[in-house]
Amino acid sequence: MDRLFISSLLALCSLTMVHAQETCFLNNNHCVYRIQKVSKYLLMPVQETAEMSNIKVIAGNRQIKALNVRLAMNKIDYYVPLDLEEFKGQNGLALDVHVNGTYRYDGGISSFSCWKNMKFSDSYDMTNREQYRSVYHHTPAYGWMNDPNGMFFKDGVWHLYFQHNPYGSQWENMTWGHSTSTDLIHWTFQGDPVQPDAWGAIFSGSSVVDKNNTAGFGGNAIVALYTSAGENQMQSMAYSTDDGKTFTKYDGNPIITSKVPDFRDPHMFWNEDIKKWNMILAAGQQMNIYSSDNLKDWKFESSFGAEYGSHGGVWECPDLMKMPVRGTDKQKWLLICNINPGGPFGGSATQYFVGDFDGHEFKCESKPNVSKWMDYGKDHYATVTFDNAPDGRHVALAWMSNWQYAAVVPTTQFRSANSIPRDLGLFEYKGETYCSVTPSPEVTAARSKRASRSLSEACELVVNLKGDATIILSNDKGERVTMDYSAKNETFEMDRTRSGKIDFSPEFMSITKAPTYGKINQLRIFIDKSSIEAFDAEGKMAMTNLVFPTKPYTRVTVKGKKGKYMVYNIK
Repeated sequence: MDRLFISSLLALCSLTMVHAQETCFLNNNHCVYRIQKVSKYLLMPVQETAEMSNIKVIAGNRQIKALNVRLAMNKIDYYVPLDLEEFKGQNGLALDVHVNGTYRYDGGISSFSCWKNMKFSDSYDMTNREQYRSVYHHTPAYGWMNDPNGMFFKDGVWHLYFQHNPYGSQWENMTWGHSTSTDLIHWTFQGDPVQPDAWGAIFSGSSVVDKNNTAGFGGNAIVALYTSAGENQMQSMAYSTDDGKTFTKYDGNPIITSKVPDFRDPHMFWNEDIKKWNMILAAGQQMNIYSSDNLKDWKFESSFGAEYGSHGGVWECPDLMKMPVRGTDKQKWLLICNINPGGPFGGSATQYFVGDFDGHEFKCESKPNVSKWMDYGKDHYATVTFDNAPDGRHVALAWMSNWQYAAVVPTTQFRSANSIPRDLGLFEYKGETYCSVTPSPEVTAARSKRASRSLSEACELVVNLKGDATIILSNDKGERVTMDYSAKNETFEMDRTRSGKIDFSPEFMSITKAPTYGKINQLRIFIDKSSIEAFDAEGKMAMTNLVFPTKPYTRVTVKGKKGKYMVYNIK
């Protein structure tokens, strides 16, 4: 028997044995991983610097799921769970894995460490491992999070859905994650009820409580519209008859299509003035407005945006609401427009417009070249409000990060948090109408009853002002955040250039500055493990910035005329 034949036979036997065990390597980039054990989860090792692996879940010779994971090459950063119970009862379960990149001269992907480190388990440990996970801000239990979407209030429970990657802490695999709360402070993760399908990934959208069964899915059904992001962006519908725990996708999807490339983020609301549903939808550099009687069939009404506000980036994540103007008998409409890039200090930010809306057309009351920003920090984006909030309130949450560096902030188990909840309103100053932003009363209710003068890593710092002031938060490592208020100039600024870890992105080092639209008598500053949010107590100024001190800030210094402060812990 010649040597070549023996070598070929041994190679074939080796391949057959590997195949029978778990993994069959087909070429330098492609393999089949067979799932032969019965467990709840397959835990997949991730390396964030690895090339992306495109994975098809195959059962019964059919593809039943697709996902993208950075499977570990030679280093494991963390594990992510593939829930095998989704495929319960399916035969011949396997993963068809294609790894991007070139591996021709180094043994191909068979040398990757991921294959021998795959784990089967009946549990997935979501215990926090991160120094910078917030105490009183919502964060995903694991994985990446960006835009809040689909938010509603019903029967005493706040429902927050969010753009979630369950298979890594960087952007990918967009689903709707779901968390619930009864106090807007403490949240419970409820899973990922809206997942990608044949139409594409699940991008942002909104949910409404259909009290009068206008869509035909039942009274008080939850109806969601979201963007199906495949080859093109289209709008699709899903509904829930169990208060948002699970959703059924509408058979008639997609319900709205367009040739516009950036066509996404539908936000619905009931307009009592016209007794119809309205929807506002981002369409490139403008917002499209629609109306409907049944949430399924939408009539295009008008568009808004040409020449108005900032156009330094793509317009997205809109909202539109009617509210009273403080201290007057007027009612006006607030149109929220998130933009990326193009924010006042680089990257993403939230701008807004005030005007009139008759159910068909929005007319801005300001001049076209006027830009108004809801928050003057670097880390406030994708701001939208809850449907059906109690007492006619307009309660907003923002994504507390910036697209300039969101994927590289110094956490790995999860990335990103939401802002504290904020109640929105309107006020007038020198002939213009502005959006007021105040911490929601649920945040005030969460603070300790007894105040102190000692700073903690999760607290509210209340500073009473009598003119100019400088406020410094610092630790014994020399790290600090400096805030300056000028009564004469009516400005407030925050300097995080020495705040702690800043070297992960050149865009992170920054000084942000805001107009205060009059004097500030009291500042409310919310400090958590990786964020600082500063508010004028009357809502005329808001500023949100991330910080990553190597040790918590333990000292507060207030310089200024009769500047007095108190600290309230928040748990």
